[in-house]
Amino acid sequence: MLPRDVQKEEICDCSEELRESREEPTDPQAQQEIINSIEEVYFSSDSFDIVKYELERLPPVLSLQELEEYRDKLKQQQAAVSKKVADLILEKQPAYVEELERVTSLQTGLQLAAVICANGRRHLNIAKEGFTQTSLGLLANQRKRQLLIGLLKSLRTIKTLQRTDVRLSEMLEEEDYPGAIQLCLECQKAASTFKHYSCISELNSKLQDTLEQIEEQLDVALSKICKNFDISHYTKVQQAYRLLGKTQTAMDQLHMHFTQAIHNTVFQVVLGYVELCAGNTDTKFQKLQYKDLCTHITSDSYIPCLADLCKALWEVMLSYYRTMQWHENHDQDETATVSSVSDGSNVIGTEENSFDRSYVKKKLEHGLSRIWQDVQLKVKTYLLGTDLSNFKYDDFIFVLDVISRLMQVGEEFCGSKSEVLQESIRKQSVNYFKTYHRTRLEELRMFLENETWELCPVKSSFSILQLHEFKFMEQSRSPSVSPSKQPASAISTAVTLFEQYCNGGNPFEIQADSKDDETEDVLASNGYESDEQEKSAYQEYDSDSDVPEELKRDYVDEQTGDAPMKSISRETLRSKKRSDYNLNKVNAPILTNTTLNVVRLVGKYMQMMNILKPIAFDVIHFMSQLFDYYLYAVYTFFGRNDTFESTGLGLSSSRLRTTLNRIQESLIDLEVSADPAGTLTAAEERKEKVPSPHLSHLVVLTSGNSLYGLAERVVATESLVFLAEQFEFLQPHLDAVMPAAKKPFLQQFYSQTVSTASELRKPVYWIVAAKAIDYEQMLLLMTNVKWDVKEIMSQHNVYVDALLKEFEEFNRRLNEVSKRVRIPLPVSNILWEHCIRLANRTLVEGYANVKKCSNEGRALMQLDFQQFLMKLEKLTDIRPIPDKEFVETYIKAYYLTENDMERWIKEHREYSTKHLTNLVNVCLGSHINKKARQKLLAAIDDIDRPKR
Repeated sequence: MLPRDVQKEEICDCSEELRESREEPTDPQAQQEIINSIEEVYFSSDSFDIVKYELERLPPVLSLQELEEYRDKLKQQQAAVSKKVADLILEKQPAYVEELERVTSLQTGLQLAAVICANGRRHLNIAKEGFTQTSLGLLANQRKRQLLIGLLKSLRTIKTLQRTDVRLSEMLEEEDYPGAIQLCLECQKAASTFKHYSCISELNSKLQDTLEQIEEQLDVALSKICKNFDISHYTKVQQAYRLLGKTQTAMDQLHMHFTQAIHNTVFQVVLGYVELCAGNTDTKFQKLQYKDLCTHITSDSYIPCLADLCKALWEVMLSYYRTMQWHENHDQDETATVSSVSDGSNVIGTEENSFDRSYVKKKLEHGLSRIWQDVQLKVKTYLLGTDLSNFKYDDFIFVLDVISRLMQVGEEFCGSKSEVLQESIRKQSVNYFKTYHRTRLEELRMFLENETWELCPVKSSFSILQLHEFKFMEQSRSPSVSPSKQPASAISTAVTLFEQYCNGGNPFEIQADSKDDETEDVLASNGYESDEQEKSAYQEYDSDSDVPEELKRDYVDEQTGDAPMKSISRETLRSKKRSDYNLNKVNAPILTNTTLNVVRLVGKYMQMMNILKPIAFDVIHFMSQLFDYYLYAVYTFFGRNDTFESTGLGLSSSRLRTTLNRIQESLIDLEVSADPAGTLTAAEERKEKVPSPHLSHLVVLTSGNSLYGLAERVVATESLVFLAEQFEFLQPHLDAVMPAAKKPFLQQFYSQTVSTASELRKPVYWIVAAKAIDYEQMLLLMTNVKWDVKEIMSQHNVYVDALLKEFEEFNRRLNEVSKRVRIPLPVSNILWEHCIRLANRTLVEGYANVKKCSNEGRALMQLDFQQFLMKLEKLTDIRPIPDKEFVETYIKAYYLTENDMERWIKEHREYSTKHLTNLVNVCLGSHINKKARQKLLAAIDDIDRPKR
């Protein structure tokens, strides 16, 4: 409120202004125009400085008149405004007075309220001092106590949280990862409750770091699974990841760890062997790439390193297999649990778990092929890092065993055919096998050139399946048997390698072959009961000075440069030679050491082929070369004789000649002594060939007492027949592994080569038959016979007795030879057939040399031939007598008439031109005239013309 004096002054001023305003024009319109003419700046704000504004507006040159005019204008404007204000005041004055009275009344009321408040405060102070202050103090203290108790609990919780890192460390050392994560998550939850405390923010950060540290240790623990799977350990790890909600992440990490484990494992194994072989502590190898490291493996350490490599990779794959097994069992348990407690309250969680299980299952299934591919690539790099072409056979077979076992693991692991491993081992095998086969062919040539074609005494029950090299064909297939010893057609057992070795052991702990501890019971016993008999028999049989050194060293199975084999003592050699006396009493197979060596080689080749089906064709092709070379050697040594082959008797069939020509062109190097300078292609072709073998100088084929080496010839040809029989026996096995596209080669080999072995008997034994009997002497005796006799004779001629004596002598010598070597019935039959055939043809030749002959002379010829046949049939069991008709038909042709003889000449082309011509000439004068003679000679000439 304003003081009364001030109010009075204000009222006076207003009255004065009202008076002045009354003196101004009262025209409202004029007044409004004046107000409108006022500049707007005067209405802008209270802080507007009017004086300054007007002074600044003054013109530079002042004019008193203008100033006075302007001043008057401003006064008018001021007067108009004052008038307007005065009018408004007068208009509002009643309301003003009324409001002023209300203000005065309000002032009075406020003064009264102030008095009442003062009294109330006085009374309150009295109450406060008397009662309220004490009671409210008690309540405040109680409230404060409750707050402090809550604070104490919070502080204790914070203190516990501060100490959890110690417990977490203990739990991590105990590998209680689920418990550690559970504790850490609970601590984080508690920390979020007390986040309003400043110390908690630091603790929260520390707990987050601890959780990350737990995840890192969890990842390390997960990586340990890759090499040594432990169910309890893996269960804890999976529970921990599930608590973290990172099941899928764990599976991704697990696969990464398996890949890394494969790389680290193979690198460490190979590095260990490289450093061990290097013999120094040089660390340069650790910086090499795995591929380069593999090239530093030496031949001696190659196999143990490969075995350890596969063992280590097996542990990794077994861990993966057991990991999958754990998830399968765990999924089954979870599914059973969910189905038994399916109340619908946990649908979302169940769906999430189901999704995680599905993801893990697919990831594990896809990881199988990926891990196996990594394993293949690592082993392939190792395989191709070393040249295996110079390895010993047993060592290389061991490599094949290991790789075959590894491929079996791969097939069981993920159903893979292991194309990468197959291709790499195929390359090494073909490379090795070419070198190995080349060496074996050279050794075979050496054996053949040193072979004396003595019998290798084996039991009558001998079978190639008794040899170590063929044991794999009899043994049943089982994981403990190396693949090279398993039959090609064996059926795999129901138990897989993973099931068998799941709880311990390693499929690559292949036991050493027990063949060193075994003996081959294939040699025949000596058959003597007393030492004296044994001693005399040995002395009678002479010494072993004629046995080549190679056969003295190893009489049964020559060393092939592979694994060293047991040498055979001199006593063993003697027992074998003594056993020869009884060979004619038993039906033992006829074979030599070289034959046995070839059979063993075939067994080794089949072992390799059994393991490596992809190179079956190459192996069978090389096997066929072994047979080809043996056949060619026997023919070259004992069957080649151009003189006797020119007789036109068809001793060598066209199939045999074709086979021999093929062998000579494809396998035999006929240019050994030629100029080595030549084209590269020619050199490569010659590299695949072998020089033609030469018969040992110890083998004598020119002695009549031994029937021109008949014993050696029998051993050679019959050992070839035996070899052919073994190939026939093996045909189903070879056919089973031969690729379908290459089977025609196998069929052709058997039909055109193996089946011709027995056909080689004819040319080989023909040479003996041609020399064993003196046919020339018989011809000379026949020339002394007079055939133009006039009366029928009752006594045969002398040449028949001479010929029969020759046959008796031949029979005696044949019996002598049979004491050394059993002569099979087909051989003796062929020998007798050849001798009889040659004798009969010699008879026809002798009859064709006759210049004059009468009908009585022809009767004498028939008498001689019948006498010969009668005596001959007592010496041999061959029926019918070969070429009997050949002789009889020729003798009887003498009696034919002109027309019949012409027809006979055209029908019987088995006779030579000389035979036919002589027949016509002898008949001249008896029942054929000259004209008929000319006609018949012309017919003979017509027949002979195409032959020229």
